[in-house]
Amino acid sequence: MTAPNELRLLPWSSSDGKPCYLNTDDKTGYMSRLADNIEAVQLGTAAELLEHASDTLNDQDTDPEDMRLLAKELTGSLRDVLRIATSRGHLLVVSEPHHS
Repeated sequence: MTAPNELRLLPWSSSDGKPCYLNTDDKTGYMSRLADNIEAVQLGTAAELLEHASDTLNDQDTDPEDMRLLAKELTGSLRDVLRIATSRGHLLVVSEPHHS
């Protein structure tokens, strides 16, 4: 099994907002593939939202409520992308060979 310091941070949280981790050596297992797919969707959503944000910010007629909704969506997306970056960064560190 995976060592405790090699747990994969999953791209979702528990119902009470705590991080979820995967403990497996099988990078092609169901839960690993599910996490990979969810990360891909989250990154795609972030890219689409970024394009939408650029259009919205360039529109002089955007009302404050639309801007507030955009900020809320961007915050959620940034949280997802940060979790993915943290997880992948940790996986890179764990997979690097140790030099003595």
